[in-house]
Amino acid sequence: MAADAPLPVAPAAVEPGGTVGVLGGGQLGRMLAVAAARLGLRTHIYCPQEDAPARDVAAATTIASYTDEDALARFAAAVDVVTYEFENVPVEAAALLGRAGALVRPGAKALEKAQDRLHEKDFINAVGARTAAYHAVDDLASLEAGLAAVGRPAILKTRRLGYDGKGQTRLADDERDLPGAYRKAIEHAWAEVGAAPSILEGFVPFEREISVIGARGADGAVALYDPAENVHRDGILKTSAAPAAAAPGALDAARAVTADLLRALDYVGVIGVEFFVLKDGAVIVNEFAPRVHNSGHWTLDVCAVSQFEQHIRAVAGWPLGDPARHADAVMENLIGEEVGAWRAFAAEARTCVHLYGKKDARPGRKMGHVTRISPRRA
Repeated sequence: MAADAPLPVAPAAVEPGGTVGVLGGGQLGRMLAVAAARLGLRTHIYCPQEDAPARDVAAATTIASYTDEDALARFAAAVDVVTYEFENVPVEAAALLGRAGALVRPGAKALEKAQDRLHEKDFINAVGARTAAYHAVDDLASLEAGLAAVGRPAILKTRRLGYDGKGQTRLADDERDLPGAYRKAIEHAWAEVGAAPSILEGFVPFEREISVIGARGADGAVALYDPAENVHRDGILKTSAAPAAAAPGALDAARAVTADLLRALDYVGVIGVEFFVLKDGAVIVNEFAPRVHNSGHWTLDVCAVSQFEQHIRAVAGWPLGDPARHADAVMENLIGEEVGAWRAFAAEARTCVHLYGKKDARPGRKMGHVTRISPRRA
């Protein structure tokens, strides 16, 4: 961990017995609440869903819309600091909480950048990191112009609200297109993203995908977990293995970019940054998430301080913990009906089972995860 120049003086740290407010009640909020309890802190969940998984383990819950000004004001008055467990919390809600006197961490800048893929890409490049070639798309004409600029294959993604493979479609490179097929392909792609403002991203011929979980404290200290190697299935993260098998130079570059983003965002909390590693060892940023991240779940079982505790420490103004890994790990998401094999997972040696308490095992829904542990190799 290394400290930067001191930040402006912040309020005193939230002491044991204090309350951390969390916007969002999903599994990430649930794991944040458990981590807070270990530190003697209470959590107050704010979300619209009656059956939110985080409610099972939180000290208090407010069920209300993210646009309910009165409910947000009451929530602000009941907590010592506010954070969020997913990046699509309306920026307006964070602003309302700020006006009500709440300290919101991470700040609105990270939300604003992460919620719009075009602004996110612009910001990443401005920091000096690389991304895939991209082009703003607002209609069929700009989609055609984007294809001419970035080439094919390419991926068309909505600028806002997409996750886990949703809100995106691929435009393949097919030299055998019949007359009129090209036009039909782009019209179909435009319809697939709902004719919404989008971004066209060029294909990256990557060797592997990795991610870095990083944290920045209220005092400017930065802590970085070992990069993990990720495998996706149908656009959803399936496994994360720590440590990643990429070359040391690529891992160091990914760590450096993550630290640069934390500082440029004036960030307080945990961030997840996803990278493509090219065959020559160069790294390209795919995207970042201003929250605890699915690819960091392995830290629960092989680090003294998990990403969830690290986030609570940061937003509460505590010192950051040591992110060192004491074993190797492979985290596997349990998606949809896969959770039905919980008994078999529970019987596996050196396997940690985490179930999220969700009732309906719908296709594509993350129901839990397991982490398989082995002795540390490096």
